[in-house]
Amino acid sequence: MTKISLADKFDLFSERWRPKVIAELNGQEVKLVKVRGTFPWHLHEDQDEMFLVWRGVFRVEFRDHIVEMRPGEMVVVPRGVEHRTAADEEAEVLLFEPAGVRNTGNVEDATFTAPQGVKI
Repeated sequence: MTKISLADKFDLFSERWRPKVIAELNGQEVKLVKVRGTFPWHLHEDQDEMFLVWRGVFRVEFRDHIVEMRPGEMVVVPRGVEHRTAADEEAEVLLFEPAGVRNTGNVEDATFTAPQGVKI
């Protein structure tokens, strides 16, 4: 029951596309991730995901539309919906999702699939 500084936590790492767990509650994990470039198309069959932008411009692309967000904006991607994420310049994003969710969902990718449960 101590406060968490998002700015301090983001300062602890520099790698991109490697989510870091900063808190857990009710079977959910709160994760931080730095992104730049375009992530592979994928879906999560049984889990919803929430993306909240902390810094930069971030987008979630769907097959039929794109949601672009700036700091303080968020989107929920429902389970089973194919999507990919992207940022032209580095962005910092909070993720809210059930514990144990693989970041690449139904796809195994040598470059983008990150280790699960890395805590900072």
